[in-house]
Amino acid sequence: MRINSSENIAFSSNRAQRNATDMDKTLMKLSTGSKVATASQNASGLAISETMRAQIRGLSQAQSNMQDGLSVLELSNEGLNNINSLLQRGREMAVAAANDTLTNDDRKSSSLELDQIMKAINDTAGKLEFNTMRILGDDTPINLQVGANPGQKMTIGNLDVSTTKLGLDGASIATRQDASDLIATLDKAIETIGGHLTKVGSEMEAIEHHLTNALVFEGNITQSLSMLADTDMAKEMMNFVQQDIRQKGDQMLIQSVNSNLQEAISLLK
Repeated sequence: MRINSSENIAFSSNRAQRNATDMDKTLMKLSTGSKVATASQNASGLAISETMRAQIRGLSQAQSNMQDGLSVLELSNEGLNNINSLLQRGREMAVAAANDTLTNDDRKSSSLELDQIMKAINDTAGKLEFNTMRILGDDTPINLQVGANPGQKMTIGNLDVSTTKLGLDGASIATRQDASDLIATLDKAIETIGGHLTKVGSEMEAIEHHLTNALVFEGNITQSLSMLADTDMAKEMMNFVQQDIRQKGDQMLIQSVNSNLQEAISLLK
């Protein structure tokens, strides 16, 4: 005599095993918050999501880079304004010294202040630094990485406002003619500083535009990544409830058949 197992119990057993695997996947999605926590769940989706994450992190760092660039330009702007004030004072002294009502002794006394003005200009140009880098006494440009990908760069800086660069070496108001000549030289220097201030302002505006674009791009990619990789918690909870109901139903069926089988066997004892 043979006692055959029911087809229903075999079906329920197989379904219970598949359902247990599905429940494990659902629990992983719920616990990690990610639909593609492992490559087996969605291999192509995982590759795309990792590329998106790299873009998001790159854009975030690019924004930090641009904030540093803005800090450099703000510092440059302050330095240039200071030098402009010094040049304006020097020009005022040159205009005064070009007047014949001053004696050479008067001009000699004023020359001491002019020397201090030239020294202050060089101090500002040579000592104004950002992260140990000179930003007004060197014409080496500063490259900013403003995007997440290669080649997304912009150049700022490239300013040298030392007295040598401004043509003020040997500036003198010792005589009326020296003072008169210095007025023209200082006018050119003031014009140069004005140009640098305009350049700094335009670079700040450009960085702000890049920042806005980076914020928008990061937000768009983050939203796309969320749709691709983030778990829909409500949907997965419903899946889990359905899987749990099926699992309990299959377990009850298996237990019922096993119980009937044990009763049948007990009749043979």
